Amino acid sequence: MLLQGVKVIEHATYFAAPGAGGILSDWGAEVIKIEPPGGDPVRNNFPTKGTGKEHLTDNPAFDGDNRGKKSIVVDARTEEGREIIRKLADTADVFLTNVRPGGIERSGLGYDVLSKRNPRLVYCALTGYGLSGPDANAPGFDVASFWSRSGLARLTAPKGSELFPVRTAAGDHTTSIAAVAAINAALIQALKTGKGQLVDVSLLRTGLYTIHTDFAIQLFFGRNASTRPRAQAYNPLTNFFRTKDDAWICIVARAGNADLPRMARAFDLPGIDTDPRFLGSKARRDHAAEITSMFDEAFAKFTKDEMAARLTAEEIAWAPAQTLAEVAADPQVMAAGGIVDLPTRAGETMPSPGGPARFVGVDDGPKGPAPALGQHTRDILKSVGYSDAQIEAALTSKTVA
Repeated sequence: MLLQGVKVIEHATYFAAPGAGGILSDWGAEVIKIEPPGGDPVRNNFPTKGTGKEHLTDNPAFDGDNRGKKSIVVDARTEEGREIIRKLADTADVFLTNVRPGGIERSGLGYDVLSKRNPRLVYCALTGYGLSGPDANAPGFDVASFWSRSGLARLTAPKGSELFPVRTAAGDHTTSIAAVAAINAALIQALKTGKGQLVDVSLLRTGLYTIHTDFAIQLFFGRNASTRPRAQAYNPLTNFFRTKDDAWICIVARAGNADLPRMARAFDLPGIDTDPRFLGSKARRDHAAEITSMFDEAFAKFTKDEMAARLTAEEIAWAPAQTLAEVAADPQVMAAGGIVDLPTRAGETMPSPGGPARFVGVDDGPKGPAPALGQHTRDILKSVGYSDAQIEAALTSKTVA
């Protein structure tokens, strides 16, 4: 396992930071999840009531992000609880938190404190807006920090349409990937030099990088084109079209006019490769509505399978625009490792999204089920030197659970 021997203390809730911890766990790290009394709020999300799965105790959202971890419940509002967290960090390679900068500093769990005790510690602070600036302590959620503040919401919505939210935790999990990359870069330094690192990962900065190309154009030219409705596409040769059996297909044209003869054959539209409306980007943009209508009529004559065969035969880049139900049954998704078997606490397995990368010949999947709340509290406290009597006292005072 790639990260075997790496110990991660995760003092975090919700999605972005736990998602990063979940990837690190898949890759072999020991991840200890510190939960507040009552647990990570996501434990209570997505109840099974009314789904026909009321008999199950599994939670697909929580379990997917927290698989393979150990759970300890610590009341960080108490000094006794905060000292337990410090002792855990003393033994760790990585400390991962999404507590806002002001709160984590006031609690005595900031980088300056923990790194003095453990100089090789990689400390990842995952926040909404970063560690400095006027809004560093503002609450951050992906629909606000990643989606809205970064410009993604305005950029994505077609001109003239109302804005819409990002899907559940999509920005969070994009930021999880960024955090894992940053943590591993800092770990390389720590392994080489023995020197730890404060890693600043934010939903905002990840959102900005996600739209890197558009943002770079904005910064250079001082303006950017808006997203257009389908019939007004800047390049109508790259678009979405509906087939006879009500499926949607995305096609992507190569630069210039190279794909026009291929499209003429695939769509049964002879002559488009010499039609002046199609020759050159400006002509296509000026005649986008006509071209889109022409392609709509062509696609409507074929089923999805028929059009797929035609596109493939002509080596036109394409993909089905699938529902998640279709994605779940897609053999290529399975072949790419996009779905893994997640062990449950009941000793069974359930399908779950795979991690963002595959390591050929390496076990890079779930290392176990998500933990029950406080399942490992006693064992974790013993591992950092607490005696049975001290553990009982902490349980009695509800410092831990």
